[in-house]
Amino acid sequence: QVQLVESGGGLVQAGGSLRLSCAASGRTSGRAFSTYAMGWFRQAPGKEREFVAAISWSRTTYSDSVKGRFTISKDNARNTVYLQMNSLKPEDTAVYYCAAALGGASPTSRSYDYWGQGTQVTVSS
Repeated sequence: QVQLVESGGGLVQAGGSLRLSCAASGRTSGRAFSTYAMGWFRQAPGKEREFVAAISWSRTTYSDSVKGRFTISKDNARNTVYLQMNSLKPEDTAVYYCAAALGGASPTSRSYDYWGQGTQVTVSS
């Protein structure tokens, strides 16, 4: 079983930056953290959870809404994945979730096997 704990959320003004972290612990079937694909999703009030970014080994994918502003990265030595968020907009306000996949990176939430509890990001105008 893999446990994921997000941190780094908070309140920021539009145009500002935040860096989210997701620390992973535990393992399943002897697999190391480096072999997991990791993703970030977000859910705003009254909306469905949506894909933000994913990373598998060194390959990254982003949603069109964050491309060029957000950067996902992974530190296998620290079992941690990051989401650097720049040029934040009010529409980025949401609870951000970290997820781990035994398969490859995917923009589909059902592809992920483990989820964190989420961290709130609020962007004021």
